[in-house]
Amino acid sequence: MTASTTAATVAPAEEVHHLQHGVVSALRDSWIEATRHLRVIPRNADLLIFATLQPIMFVVLFRYVFGGSITIPGFTYNQYLMPGIFAQTVVFGSAFTGIGIAEDMQKGFIDRLRSLPISQSAVLIGRTVSDTLRNMITFAVMLAVAFAIGFRFDGGLLRGIAATALLLAFAYAFSWIQALIGLSVKSVEAANSAGFIWMFPMTFVSSAFVDTASMPTWLGKVADANPFTLATNAARALYNGRDPGNSVWQALLWAAGITVVFAFLTIRRFTTTATRG
Repeated sequence: MTASTTAATVAPAEEVHHLQHGVVSALRDSWIEATRHLRVIPRNADLLIFATLQPIMFVVLFRYVFGGSITIPGFTYNQYLMPGIFAQTVVFGSAFTGIGIAEDMQKGFIDRLRSLPISQSAVLIGRTVSDTLRNMITFAVMLAVAFAIGFRFDGGLLRGIAATALLLAFAYAFSWIQALIGLSVKSVEAANSAGFIWMFPMTFVSSAFVDTASMPTWLGKVADANPFTLATNAARALYNGRDPGNSVWQALLWAAGITVVFAFLTIRRFTTTATRG
């Protein structure tokens, strides 16, 4: 009786130990994979430069070309525009996840990683984490440009940090969508096209650049239902020191839901996808 009770007690303890060890190993493997991608940045700085130039071009275009003819009730256009540019920049930055995975698949590097005694999910987690950190570098440059043209954290530093964290969490969620695209297409070129083509209507049919009330009624309803609008409005309220209502929690729920669903789908596909030659 005593022996069976002891065995029953030891077994769950061992299971918990193995589970904890597995989680720690997966996290360690994920960070190793992330640092591998981060070490490439200095050797491929032109990719980071061009990724930063695009949002700067959007700033110049909307602020100095269209800005004079756009009026937003209750806002200077600068304070309204920049949170939208920030949101678009970090979401567009998530596309590099899909492109990078498609490139690794095409080169056969994924198969080499599969042959190693590491967590399979670490390959994808490391990629999404490293691309989020690279996104932070791009965001820092964008923030410097924004302050140079007069944008300010009217809500204070802490709210500004919270808004930035919200946008990066939203972008991280979209990295998992891009990861699934990278595993699903047959070439790097296809990953580039498929990764961006749906993001343009998502970011432009939103509140990023104009008030949705100025759109045709049917289009305004589409824009208001867009989760990108929700995240942008939440960040804009925080940056400008206004009451965000429930938009912050709703945006975080969207980010968490997208991450969970697409991480599951991506990891499942990763385990069954063969190398593309």
